[in-house]
Amino acid sequence: MTTPHSLTSTLSAHIAKAIDAAEGWIGFDEFMALALYTPDLGYYANDSTKFGHLPYSNEGGEKVAGSDFVTAPEMSRLFGQTLGTQVAQALAQTKTSEVWEFGAGSGALALQLLETLEALGQPLARYTIVDLSGSLRARQQQKLEKFADTVRWVNELPQAMHGVVVGNEVLDAMPVKLLARVGGIWYERGVAQGTVVDDTFEWRWEDRVTGLRPPAAFEGHHDYLTEIHPQGESFVRTLADRLTAGAAFLIDYGFPEHEYYHPQRHMGTVMCHQSHLSDTDPLTNVGLKDITAHVNFTGIALAAQDAGLGVLGYCTQARFLMNCGLLTRLETASQVERVQAQRLIMEHEMGELFKVIGLHKGEPWDAVGFAQGDRTFTL
Repeated sequence: MTTPHSLTSTLSAHIAKAIDAAEGWIGFDEFMALALYTPDLGYYANDSTKFGHLPYSNEGGEKVAGSDFVTAPEMSRLFGQTLGTQVAQALAQTKTSEVWEFGAGSGALALQLLETLEALGQPLARYTIVDLSGSLRARQQQKLEKFADTVRWVNELPQAMHGVVVGNEVLDAMPVKLLARVGGIWYERGVAQGTVVDDTFEWRWEDRVTGLRPPAAFEGHHDYLTEIHPQGESFVRTLADRLTAGAAFLIDYGFPEHEYYHPQRHMGTVMCHQSHLSDTDPLTNVGLKDITAHVNFTGIALAAQDAGLGVLGYCTQARFLMNCGLLTRLETASQVERVQAQRLIMEHEMGELFKVIGLHKGEPWDAVGFAQGDRTFTL
């Protein structure tokens, strides 16, 4: 049986070899990719419980371990049901019949969307999940058993695809480059080997002068740490290149560029999540905790437009879900469901920090999710 320590030790040794091969230093984006996606060892590739519930005590008083975090579909089934209204409209408007979901997690969102599309009578030929995690795929297959004839799994995109793309908390898990301005000089922040303690490497930060720059100018001369998102933007460009017809809805926490690179946001946005606790040290407990960064939605929109996608809209998650009929669904929901759903739209929970951006291939149309409160003008 693999223990947390042995997993971290084995993954650390794997990362150490990569650093040795790179002459003692790798950029943070490469470290993040190895920590999250190394086959069988990385956070999203190993068997640890990632999505789900808080720790609790069962009826016998035994402690039941929780997950590391809860995403919106696990929080409330009304999330997927409401999003399903937008997906159904998009399928009809684009005359397509396939949904593509990236990073399907536990499979909760897929189940909610499939059930909602079925209830709405929206024809669906296929639901394709793009997920590299074998352990998560097994969990998804179990949850989606009743839709086995409709759902398929792939590891990569085909050269051409059509349909409606959905990605909930996918962009934040894509590796980012760290840039640090120190004493007026810009550096790329990377990772080098430190000491070895109990068969596990202790990593250390190491900065190297770089010609890379954030996409926004900064007022003042104070030291500043931030991220750039070449991988997330490359993902959107690839999506634009492969999508022959359809739309995409990407949901995540983040800001438009002028807020992302605000002078006061000088410590960056990289965060780690483990057992419903957050910290800012991605160099510890590698393989056992999530590593994320907020999304620069301006960069996503520009990358999409440069590659041939149009922007349908951009707004807060709260406004998007209400536009799609969440309040109407709440009228017939149970008290428990109402409490759970409130977290999706309350400003101090997910409602304001999480945003939704809609993209389209082909002629634009009025997407119901952005009918009111569209903030595209802020991008």
